[in-house]
Amino acid sequence: MSSPAAIPEVAPVPEAPVSSPPAAPAYNPPAPQSSVASAPSASLYVGELDPTVTEAMLFEIFNMIGPVASIRVCRDAVTRRSLGYAYVNYLNAADGERALEGLNYSLIKNRACRIMWSQRDPALRKTGQGNIFIKNLDEAIDNKALHDTFAAFGNVLSCKVATDEHGMSKGYGFVHYETGEAADSAIKAVNGMLLNDKKVYVGHHISRKERQSKLDEMKSQFTNLYVKNVDLEMSQDEFEKLFTAFGTVTSALIQVDEEGKSKGFGFVNYDNHEDAQRAVDALHDSEHYGKKLFVTRAQKKAEREEELRRSYEQAKMEKLSKYQGVNLYIKNLEDDVDDDKLRTEFEAFGSVTSCKVMRDEKGTSKGFGFVCFSSPDEATKAVAEMNNKMIGSKPLYVSLAQRREVRRQQLESQIAQRNQIRMQQAAAAGLPGGYINGPMYYPPGPGFAPQGRGMMGYPGQPGMMPPRPRYPPNNGQVSGMPIPAPYAQGPPQPYGAMPAGFRGAPRPPGARGPGSPTMPSAPMPRAAGPPPANSAPPVNSAPRAPAPQGVPPQTRPAAAGFPPARAPAAAQPTYKLNPQVRNGAPAPAPNGPDLTAAALATASPMEQKQMLGEVIYMKIASSQPELAGKITGMLLEMDNNELLHLLESPDAMAGKVNEALAVLQEFVKEE
Repeated sequence: MSSPAAIPEVAPVPEAPVSSPPAAPAYNPPAPQSSVASAPSASLYVGELDPTVTEAMLFEIFNMIGPVASIRVCRDAVTRRSLGYAYVNYLNAADGERALEGLNYSLIKNRACRIMWSQRDPALRKTGQGNIFIKNLDEAIDNKALHDTFAAFGNVLSCKVATDEHGMSKGYGFVHYETGEAADSAIKAVNGMLLNDKKVYVGHHISRKERQSKLDEMKSQFTNLYVKNVDLEMSQDEFEKLFTAFGTVTSALIQVDEEGKSKGFGFVNYDNHEDAQRAVDALHDSEHYGKKLFVTRAQKKAEREEELRRSYEQAKMEKLSKYQGVNLYIKNLEDDVDDDKLRTEFEAFGSVTSCKVMRDEKGTSKGFGFVCFSSPDEATKAVAEMNNKMIGSKPLYVSLAQRREVRRQQLESQIAQRNQIRMQQAAAAGLPGGYINGPMYYPPGPGFAPQGRGMMGYPGQPGMMPPRPRYPPNNGQVSGMPIPAPYAQGPPQPYGAMPAGFRGAPRPPGARGPGSPTMPSAPMPRAAGPPPANSAPPVNSAPRAPAPQGVPPQTRPAAAGFPPARAPAAAQPTYKLNPQVRNGAPAPAPNGPDLTAAALATASPMEQKQMLGEVIYMKIASSQPELAGKITGMLLEMDNNELLHLLESPDAMAGKVNEALAVLQEFVKEE
């Protein structure tokens, strides 16, 4: 039996793998003494890491051995998830040696890590010299037990037991020695020995390419045949006599059950390949006892499974290519729309080959379905004509159908692009990456429920954007309020600075508009204690109430509802805040006027979104005060007709809010 493929971790991997982007930040601890910096560096590969392990965690562990130059956890270029391994660079080789001896197979987050020297030269990694393969291992043998067993024969560079996705041993592993002599000694001593009462096989590791070439050679010179569809009445002698006519048969056997009855298949082995080939050519599809025999080269189970997998993948790709560009996804369907009604709506654009409304186990419509056309042109025309068309009381959403994997990849790719932009902006401004695109904060005022505690930062989802306000308080500037990344016109401002062009939060219906008189403002009384070093002095700022917890004092916007301040030349008045204002208690929100399509038609597209956002925000704030701003921004990317439907239907609004919450929770988990 040939050895299975070697896993990539056997040979050291390069320090900058292809799947991890070159711009990924490395964890740089405080600079060590200059006398140590001149020592040669040593790089260690640390594998088998938990996905939640970070650079800071590894620094706390490896810095105990000696000064660490840098640490990098390798991550996927798109999802930014950990790949399960990292590189630790010491300033001298002696510290790396001590870390390899002392920390190898130690537990990090309840998982034994695997440490070895990082080898950048691919020629040395792929030679295979000193690499041995061990199979038939007991499930209880792990990396450390295998290392302890084979360390007696020489210096072990790496050692690994292959595991499945659940962490269970596959029964084989690899040991890489520093020299070929040590590998030969281990093979000679351990091959055929009992490890945990199981006889193990130990041999030189053979690369996948060499094994495949040998397997192809064996296939071309086969002698063993598999015969199925054998009549149950055919005896063993008749079966053997049938095949001996084509050459010398070394064995022929019909498989039987416990009762000795034929299972309808068997095996025949010839002395040479030529005889076996003649038997296949003559007997395959020939009739015996009224049945057509199936005769072919005998295959191992793994080979058959691989062929079935390839055929399944090929059929899957053919099916996908067949429906590429012709299958449409339709959502926001009325509950009474069935397959026939959906087909009737789309038949005007071409030949509909299939049409289906998806339903649950009770037969209730799920509100979406699929329509497949015979040509891409017909499908494109249907998308252009039917998207946003009102069917009943709902506007349809029509687009080309996509596989779930493709949609997830697009979503993750766009999230990664936004994260990269935030990190680049943070690097340009000298700020930590997490500061960019900080929490959006809506100040409490008449008709608004306050945000409560600080909301989480969220970069936005594809096809969704935060609400775009249009009434800038304090002449368009708020002292200390950072501009969210999607609307910043330049690099992010430092903490306490006064970014220009900041636009205020959505205005509730009935609040002061652009034409209303402006309240006079006075300097903000400063609390006791020195201000931050990089804070800017308040300019024309109004008296402010304490913002919800989680918002820095310098970033709190002016609260509405206070008496007008005196002129700047007069003495600064003091205000006594009642407990409701101090604690940010929610203010009752009015229902506001009902919006209609006719009312929106008189406004510009930007004003339409603003008007819708104001009403939607108040509806969401009652149930989700902390996330109302973000959910409103996500919903505003929908079509205006669909937003009007949400305002008219509380159930539909609740469903969309739940979808937005699920997206936010998934993003937080991935982060």
